[in-house]
Amino acid sequence: MVNNEKVEGLTLEEWKTKYPILHNMTETDEVFWTNPGYDEIAKATLFVTPEEVQDAEERLRRFGSFIQVAFPETREAGGLIESPLVPIKEMHKYLESRFASNIQGNLWLKCDSHLPIAGSIKARGGIYEVLAHAEELAQKYQMLQTDKDYAGFASEEFRELFSRYSIAVGSTGNLGLSIGIISATLGFQVTVHMSADAKAWKKELLRAEGVQVVEYASDYGKAVEEGRKQAEADPNCYFIDDENSKRLFLGYAVAAERLKRQLEEQQIKVDRDHPLFVYLPCGVGGGPGGVAYGLKLVYGDNVHCFFAEPTHSPCMLLGLLTGLHDKVSVQDFGIDNKTEADGLAVGRPSRLVGKMMEDLLSGVFTVADEELYALLRGMRDHEAIRLEPSALAGMPGPARLFQQETGRHYLAKQGLTEKMKNATHIVWATGGSMVPENIQDEYYAKGQETKEK
Repeated sequence: MVNNEKVEGLTLEEWKTKYPILHNMTETDEVFWTNPGYDEIAKATLFVTPEEVQDAEERLRRFGSFIQVAFPETREAGGLIESPLVPIKEMHKYLESRFASNIQGNLWLKCDSHLPIAGSIKARGGIYEVLAHAEELAQKYQMLQTDKDYAGFASEEFRELFSRYSIAVGSTGNLGLSIGIISATLGFQVTVHMSADAKAWKKELLRAEGVQVVEYASDYGKAVEEGRKQAEADPNCYFIDDENSKRLFLGYAVAAERLKRQLEEQQIKVDRDHPLFVYLPCGVGGGPGGVAYGLKLVYGDNVHCFFAEPTHSPCMLLGLLTGLHDKVSVQDFGIDNKTEADGLAVGRPSRLVGKMMEDLLSGVFTVADEELYALLRGMRDHEAIRLEPSALAGMPGPARLFQQETGRHYLAKQGLTEKMKNATHIVWATGGSMVPENIQDEYYAKGQETKEK
């Protein structure tokens, strides 16, 4: 970008003067930003109510019998699409050594990387929205009462109904997988519009499921734009909008109450003296936004949520920093939006999520691609857990919280410095279990190149 070109009325140099952190961001350096607008939840504007999240949870439970029939791997859990919470003590030690940082408290991994059906956090919101739409259609045709056994959704009668309708979505990868798999299983005609940076194996997997995949040479934004156009041209086409969907958001938010139960099962306290810190990889913002929002509804000021983005795609940080949200893109500031973390390769953030999280999000940090690969290798070596690169974005968070001056200042400002020995840190692993073994080995080999800092 030429310096005299203006973005929303200011030149790039004027933006950098206004927000000095932009000097580092435009150089694609790693940064750790804490939100000056962060406030007590009692003072926050709540766009989604606890009752709406509870309604989403009940809808997912109603579909439990269908999920068990359609996806037998979920039978043991009663059709619940949920992931384990596991301690990662060896990774804790590795992070302390790698970052020369003492991480006070205990470190856990939330394994959305191993969610049933779609193997990523997108299984939460994506599957929920498709199920909500299917329920709506079934009710429209008087094929269902809410107290009826939802196992009937697996029948040919329902498949015939849904085959008359189509679903479209724009995706960098994992959302497309979750939407494609559940939609095809129900019988919908489904098209996934995918950007060039989406991994080839994800496109191949979708096609194997009978999903139409349309590819675009440009980035995620173009895929979404074309998905919208398809839906607008067909009254029977339902477009799932990752940038603006409340249903997606609610599907993700359900995770919070479930995590609460898991923490209680582990006898882990979360209160003023036992703070909870959660680190979530962020692309357009829907998944991490929904989870973080749900956690704030459950734990209020006792949970502190941080988003993690690639250094080349810091769209949510840019939107929050400037307050302009979707009015600006990383490309406007000369950042190329090219990253190996395909699920996070987004140039323009969700305004819906940005506005919701303006005073609830503790901060955002960025991670270089080479660091993602090094941490991927570390996770496999020390915990025998295989993830995809984007799923490691949150992993440096706990170390950098204590290492960076901005992180230490945040702890002091919140009155937490002396309480961190009682803290629980949860890194949200967003995908990886469906990655083919040969691709996983390629990721691992790349990690070797940056093994030591």
